[in-house]
Amino acid sequence: MAKTYKPRIADNLLKEQLKAAGVVVVEGPKWCGKTTTAEQAARSVLYLDNPQKRKDYSFLAENNPDLLLAGEAPLLLDEWQLVPQLWDTARFMVDRSNERGRFIFTGSAVPADKSKISHSGVGRFAWLTMRPMSLWESGESNGGISLRNLFEGIDKAAVAFDQSLEEIAYLLCRGGWPGVLGMERQVALKQAMNYVDAICKSDISRVDGVSRDAAFTRRLLRCYARHQGGQVSVGTIHADLLGANKETMSENTIVSYISALKKIFVIEDMPAWNPNLRSKTAIRTSDTRYFVDPSVATAALGIGPKDLMNDLNTFGLLFESMAVRDLRVYADALDGEVFHYRDSNGLECDAVVHLRNGRYGLVEIKLGGDTLIEEGVKTLKKLAGKIDTESMNTPSFLMVLTAIGSYAYQRPDGVMIVPIGCLKD
Repeated sequence: MAKTYKPRIADNLLKEQLKAAGVVVVEGPKWCGKTTTAEQAARSVLYLDNPQKRKDYSFLAENNPDLLLAGEAPLLLDEWQLVPQLWDTARFMVDRSNERGRFIFTGSAVPADKSKISHSGVGRFAWLTMRPMSLWESGESNGGISLRNLFEGIDKAAVAFDQSLEEIAYLLCRGGWPGVLGMERQVALKQAMNYVDAICKSDISRVDGVSRDAAFTRRLLRCYARHQGGQVSVGTIHADLLGANKETMSENTIVSYISALKKIFVIEDMPAWNPNLRSKTAIRTSDTRYFVDPSVATAALGIGPKDLMNDLNTFGLLFESMAVRDLRVYADALDGEVFHYRDSNGLECDAVVHLRNGRYGLVEIKLGGDTLIEEGVKTLKKLAGKIDTESMNTPSFLMVLTAIGSYAYQRPDGVMIVPIGCLKD
């Protein structure tokens, strides 16, 4: 029996892009639902990784690519990076017909051989990034508070899913992979472990044809997981690996491994936010280290929900990664991005949701509890007070995003307290 499709935030984004461009490229990690989402909008499909037809597709791509691209529009080319020469053919066809919504390209990696692509796609191609499911998409947030409404100053209070800390720990370790929904819990938790195995043993080498060491990849993922949410340098990662008293790679090799992990969308670091400030405080510009889903970190560390409950410090750091995943998904729907702020005085804000129209919201991420919430509120107010509101907008909202809580509400000082189980785009 076929599974019922769970609507994704990317559904509407894909429809909008199909109206705007001839080719829409849907990128993201394996198993995040790109193909299934694209199938909802496509009228014909070519699965280019079909082993029974791969040789035929490769031959036709070289000798008669128009025949491959003759399907009813929108034609979905799944795992297009396996036959990268179709890029130029699709661009040429769209260029000649000036047709919008002609092709959907889905891929879980950057093409290994870019020499077969001669055109950038500017003016004809649009890009859409998909990630694993947010809690709203997987049905584990009731959506009582809308990020869109917060920017409009509408939402003030809502009832939340009153999830326990144990439940949040499970959701974090399970991850937002669509394929795990409905599985028995222990079986679902194994999928993230299997995902990391596939990265180490196969995917990191297949992305560009460079053979890479599986054992070292696993050690690097574990190290990266320990630094989730930090602005650590490659030098620090190298030193951390050396500290294990094992042979390690050079810093240049580590950079190449991290680059490969980014090409398969496993790593998604967060850029720094650079606002106009009243003072001359120096802003740190290093990216913040994150995986695309927190389950990659827990699987790399070999830990599960019970381990997180026994180590609330680690739990808090990895919950931040989970919250960032959801904020990124929601920000995409609002034509926005998520940034991190840190200055030379040590003031740090976990997430800044910044829209293209210049509006932005400041977010601190906490497990919950009065003490942690008050810490978050203090940080938000301090940062808001440093922003030069003569040069840029005042924040649309200040939010402490928590793991647990029965209600979302606005404090008398204007700060929103929002459990993650009631947030949506």
